[in-house]
Amino acid sequence: MVKPVSIGLAAGAAAGLVWVAARRWGRDQVGQIFDWDRATAVALRAAASSPGMSREALAASEAEYSEILSEITAPLSAYTGTDLRLADSEVRVLDRPEWIRTNVQNFRELLRPFEDLYRDTAASSRFDLPGITAVGRLILSSEVGVLLGYLARRVLGQYDISLLGARSTEPGKLYFVEPNIRAVQLQLGLPHRAFRVWLALHEATHAHEFEGHPWVRDYLNATLEAYLHSVVDHLRGGQGSLKAFLARAVDRLSAGGTLLDALMTPQQRELTSRLQALMCLLEGYSNHVMAAVGRTLVPSFAEIEQRIEARSRRKSTGELLFLRLTGLKMKMDQYRLGAAFVDHVERERGIAYLHQVWNGPENVPTELEIREPERWMRRMAQVAV
Repeated sequence: MVKPVSIGLAAGAAAGLVWVAARRWGRDQVGQIFDWDRATAVALRAAASSPGMSREALAASEAEYSEILSEITAPLSAYTGTDLRLADSEVRVLDRPEWIRTNVQNFRELLRPFEDLYRDTAASSRFDLPGITAVGRLILSSEVGVLLGYLARRVLGQYDISLLGARSTEPGKLYFVEPNIRAVQLQLGLPHRAFRVWLALHEATHAHEFEGHPWVRDYLNATLEAYLHSVVDHLRGGQGSLKAFLARAVDRLSAGGTLLDALMTPQQRELTSRLQALMCLLEGYSNHVMAAVGRTLVPSFAEIEQRIEARSRRKSTGELLFLRLTGLKMKMDQYRLGAAFVDHVERERGIAYLHQVWNGPENVPTELEIREPERWMRRMAQVAV
């Protein structure tokens, strides 16, 4: 779904650490903390090549997905209770390089506050050791590139909303990374059309979440913006010393936390917790709706689910460590935790009761409530009294 959130949090925290090092030991004259050309180049290399698609093949795939969206519009609207014409959504079929370049633009907008801070404070540096900052920029840009390249190899679909920036009010777009979809279909022996319906159901449900409930986008953007400003204000106020960063890193990592968690202050962790809870809800609800509607539309639904689940479990020890250290594991956890929450509430109280989550930000479950759905149901019962 909105994958820039997960990477943006990790890159934002890491950018703060690079800024602290630059402030302590000097900076160069380049007015940016990210080298986006390098990040893109690293991502393209990390993504590896995938079969290209002709313009005719791209057009045919986009027509197929548009047709599928028209087919699933009515059953999705009936189940979610939001009337949305999916045929009006912009649909794009991408290859890996195009997906990377599209998301790099999202990150540039998302992380602009760090670039602004870097430029604002460049003139106040008392030291000038440009090699320090150049190395930091190289490492940080390469980190973003590696994360993007990793996701580009695995992403199948995305409901893309512009986070912050001038385009943050534009309708979302549905992306399908067809070379990856085709590779998974062939690898797992899945039926062509049914697999694409299965995938479209999940991504189209995100359209219902955001376009059917406009407050969701506002709440996501406001919380994300508050997190980014908290990091920037912390640094601008001189509180983000390298010693403090390293002390938090040692403390959190020794307790089993991630690098992302280690670099955050308590306030930033609280804001991240809100984002994590919302993302769990969004992903879990999409998985639930995909299953509830998909079973009636796709005869081979159970087989597809089983094979995709088995594929997701096939990760090496090294890959699992990479996901945990970079903070990307929380993206994987969102599907599992969110689906367990949604399924539990729907099973215990029904879909109409569950749909209270869309009444406003005050009804969004907390991270603790995601893990313990009974707490959320008790809170909703108190609100109704």
